[in-house]
Parts: sequence; structure tokens; C-alpha cells
Amino acid sequence: MTENEARVRQNLHSNGRAAQQKSSILFNNSPITEASPVDFDERISKHEGGVMAVASREVVTMPPTTSIINAIKAMTGNGFRRIPVADAGTNRLEGIVTSVDIIDFLGGGSKNLLVEERHHGNLLSAINSPVREIMQEDVVSIRDNAGIDDAIQTMLDNNTSGLPIVDSEGRVEAICTEKDLIRFAASIASSKPVSQYMTRKVRTTSPDTTIGEAARIMIDNGFRRIPIVNNGHVAGIVTASDIMHYLGKGSAFEKLITGNIHEAFDEPVLPLISKDTVKISPETDMGEAARIMAENNIGSLPVMEGDYLAGIITERDFLRAISE
Repeated sequence: MTENEARVRQNLHSNGRAAQQKSSILFNNSPITEASPVDFDERISKHEGGVMAVASREVVTMPPTTSIINAIKAMTGNGFRRIPVADAGTNRLEGIVTSVDIIDFLGGGSKNLLVEERHHGNLLSAINSPVREIMQEDVVSIRDNAGIDDAIQTMLDNNTSGLPIVDSEGRVEAICTEKDLIRFAASIASSKPVSQYMTRKVRTTSPDTTIGEAARIMIDNGFRRIPIVNNGHVAGIVTASDIMHYLGKGSAFEKLITGNIHEAFDEPVLPLISKDTVKISPETDMGEAARIMAENNIGSLPVMEGDYLAGIITERDFLRAISE
């Protein structure tokens, strides 16, 4: 293990749980909690402190020399969807790696070509290569003096779900994600039903779809999740993070480190689904839906009409609702 990788592991151990606790504290202590319907824009304008007031300040970063396998361990071990990549000495932002990047690289999409082109098909060699090979270099970030509305609009304009927050020197100070903003909006009655913002034409797949096929559907279509439907009935939702976490532990991880990743990808996707899928109706208030998502630590909800899927509401839909 290199000195830089040891630093990452030490930071993850000391800061990972604190980051989650900090985010929760910011939500629970928010001075603006309304019992009656309010405009989301009004709440944003009243909130002091800008984006740093809702961001996770104890952000974990990793240097670009971190191996891909250690990035996978870090993300799965701490439940992260993304980790900013920063210079080990200055902490200046250099990129970001996400769960989508990981499953793309391991077999879901075009980044998997790196295994063939740079490592001649040797997966063991590939996963021990530095994370700079798969990180997004043109990462979108935001300054630490930006407002919450600036963060929301930047996410929407750039189709991104997380923003590293940097100081005037480009050093990583915090991170703001869609999940942070969902906590911010939770329990605020908006008088806006989810039917107004949900996606109605939902791409789904069946329970016998393989994990590899589900990953490719996500990568090819720019999705982070896909509902699993059986004879019109929703069995659950599988996300890119679910797939990454599956590959980062247990027998799947053993197959990964021995180069037998195709065996892991050939397993059916159904076991990755949580047994208790939370569902809502089209009439559910957006604020109530945000509360449900925050309490269950999930990024989307199936919207049901009776026993059948009418649509899906995601974190991105909440950003659109807040921005209007």
C-alpha cells in the first residue's frame, strides 16, 4: 500500500461517519421548518449560510494514485456514491469518481475498454491501476460562497448529482449532493403533488435480468437506477450503487479480485433489491415524498396507481421542483 493510499484509508476511517453525522445535524437543526405550504424558493431565500449550510463539510477525498480496487473498497465500505479526487499535498480538486464510473469500468460500458486496451484483458492488473484512469477529469464544482439556489441550478445545468465545493485556490472544502438537498426539502409541504414532476415513461427490466445487463442498461441510457417489474408489479429498484456495493464485498468481490468478474455479472439482479420497497401514490405531496426518501436513505420512489407502476420520482425531479 502506498503512503497516499494509507492516507485515504485513514481519512475514511476518521471522517466517513462524521460526514454522515454532519449532514444529519444540519438537517435536524435547520431553523426554518414550516407546517403550512410554502414556496421552496422562499425557504431558500430565508436560509442563512448558502450552500455550506446544507453541504457535508467533512468530505472524504482520495489522491489520483489510489488504486481502483481501493476506491471500490472505500465507496462500498462507507456507502458513498462518489468521492472527489484531490492532490495529496494541496487537496486541490483534480476529478471525481462515482459508482457509475465503477460499474462502467467493470463491464457496464465504454470504460471497460480500458481493461482490454491498457491491460490486455487482465482485470487484476486493471483494478490495481490508479483511479485517475477512470475518474471524471472535467468535474463540475462550485465555490464555497455560492448560494443554495446556485448549487441547484449548477446540478441541473450540468446533469450532475454531486458538487465538490472548493475555496478560491481550488481546494476541496465540502461536497453538496442531491441527497443533501432532499434533506433540506424534507417535510416542507409544497402543495405540489409528485404527479406534477414524476417520470411517467419509465424504462424497466425483469427480475431474471442479469446484473451485467442491468448495468449496461443504466450506462447506455445515462440512468443511475432501473425499476424491476414482474407482470406489471414492481419488485423494487436497483441502482448503480447497489451494483457497485455488490461487487465490492462477499463472493462477488472474490470473483472481482481473481479476475472472474463475468461470473458475478451473470447473476440475476433480483437479489440486489431491498425486500421492503417504499412506494407512494401520485397524490403524495413533494415535501412528504422528500421526507420519505430522506428517512429511508433512498434516491427514488416508485409511484403507484393501485398495484401498477405509474411513474418514478427521483432526486433530480426534486431539484426541478425546487428550482421553479
